[in-house]
Amino acid sequence: MGQPVVVVEKPSRRPGIVRFEANRSLSGMGHDSFTADDASGQFARANTPAAELARRLFATGRVAGVHVYQNMVTVDLNKGFDSNGLEEIVRDLYQYWKPGMTPPAFEDLVADDAPATSGDVPAAGGPAIDSRVPAHLIERSRAARAKWEANRG
Repeated sequence: MGQPVVVVEKPSRRPGIVRFEANRSLSGMGHDSFTADDASGQFARANTPAAELARRLFATGRVAGVHVYQNMVTVDLNKGFDSNGLEEIVRDLYQYWKPGMTPPAFEDLVADDAPATSGDVPAAGGPAIDSRVPAHLIERSRAARAKWEANRG
């Protein structure tokens, strides 16, 4: 289950550099560059497809750097390594379930209903209002509802 990505490996004129062209965008409109030295730094916490792909490529031990721009992935290989197996890593980026894996049960995925926090304010005759909603928007909503009810009757 998941979405396999169609990947074409393209050689580069520079030895030790390989490019992969995918059939979907991996970074949006921005450039994402990652180095093996920074593997434990800022991108280790990033939750983007490009960062996840870089983590998976660095885990092979054959990659020194990764650059992602839209659907192009440029990989700088460590000296003495080739690109065998890297295409599969890019292809399987969106492959969530593989043969032999057991998907989690529905109960494992759905969290128990959380009780209302003390920051939630009950509206007059209505449901609790989340404390993260700005006060001016709550007042505006109450005024609009009062006007609607006045025009309705």
